[in-house]
Amino acid sequence: MHEGSRPVFRGVQEALRLSTSRARRIWLHAQRLEEDAPFGSGPQATRAAVEHLGYVQIDTINVVERCHHQILYTRIPGYRREHLHQAQSIDRSVFEYWTHALSYVPTRDFRFFVRDMNEHRRERNYWFGRVTAGDLRKVLSRIRRNGPLSIRDIDDDVLVDKDHEWASRKPSKRALQLAFYRGVLTVSERRGMLKTYELTDRHFGWQRPPRAATEREILEYMLDRALRAQGVVNLHSASHLIPGRKKGLRGLIDGRVRRKELVRVEVEGLEHWARPETLEADLPENGLVHILNPFDPLVIQRRRLRLFFGYEHRFEAYMPPQKRVFGYFSQPVLVGDRIAAVIDLKTDRSRGRLLVQKWTWVGKRAHKREIEQALHRFERFQLAGTR
Repeated sequence: MHEGSRPVFRGVQEALRLSTSRARRIWLHAQRLEEDAPFGSGPQATRAAVEHLGYVQIDTINVVERCHHQILYTRIPGYRREHLHQAQSIDRSVFEYWTHALSYVPTRDFRFFVRDMNEHRRERNYWFGRVTAGDLRKVLSRIRRNGPLSIRDIDDDVLVDKDHEWASRKPSKRALQLAFYRGVLTVSERRGMLKTYELTDRHFGWQRPPRAATEREILEYMLDRALRAQGVVNLHSASHLIPGRKKGLRGLIDGRVRRKELVRVEVEGLEHWARPETLEADLPENGLVHILNPFDPLVIQRRRLRLFFGYEHRFEAYMPPQKRVFGYFSQPVLVGDRIAAVIDLKTDRSRGRLLVQKWTWVGKRAHKREIEQALHRFERFQLAGTR
């Protein structure tokens, strides 16, 4: 049922057909990409953005700005790197942990990760199978005695052979990582990719850690996070790379549908759900331009991106050059509610320039001037403090 282009929910029980155009606008609104500076400015905007999105992914690639900084800049035009440092190390309103990948997560959500931390304490993990009790005691005792510690502060390790590609040869680094996943240590500061570890309770000033959420509470948290940041969800998007919780999420969704808290909708014939008020919201068109990092929440779920935008992103950093179509670290360009182009970017820090390696149009060849202006703004952000 529609009023013009805007769906109206009137208690209909059958699935509401939602156009991809409407679904895109709902998702963009949920991601806060349809308005300028939706979280305000200054350090508190960083906390607000992470709390709204639920997580901001971290990655090591720095051919352009590291993804966590770019994701925040995309939604906070006045963002500065020191704002994230303040949130993590001073205000302690965000912390690092594993969602579908290593991410910044709101500290208010810490208890939803305690069960996973406890699982790491109970089970032997392939990645850390060679970490001994002595290795753990060594790093934990040193941190208790001397305070926060980075791997560069340890110079007495006897190197060992790697047992997998991503392993470290330093036993102390593996021990630090294992204590991190167990929740005993947290990352108290990050400089580039150098992490400083501190006892979790001491970092947050806790007498005792937050109580672990129940499985039911975790499922509710995952669903509410997805509804807040995606607007229209399906099982795959709400449980991204966590398939073991799909069954529990489906039961939770069915209960909310029966209570009319959620509405069943179809996007291109595929089942999704949304809150009634989400479907009724007035969402005007916008012409904002965003350069999207490949790890941006709008891009990282490739199947959903293809369904809603008709665009299939290729992450080609690990492909041989001859097989690349868009380029090594290509970034989709969002203009309004369409992906207009894909641009392979590289920062030349020695010359103080953002280089366009390749520009590929994937939509109408329009808005080139607006895209170039967005690139110039991004260049200024990239190079701030480096010249």
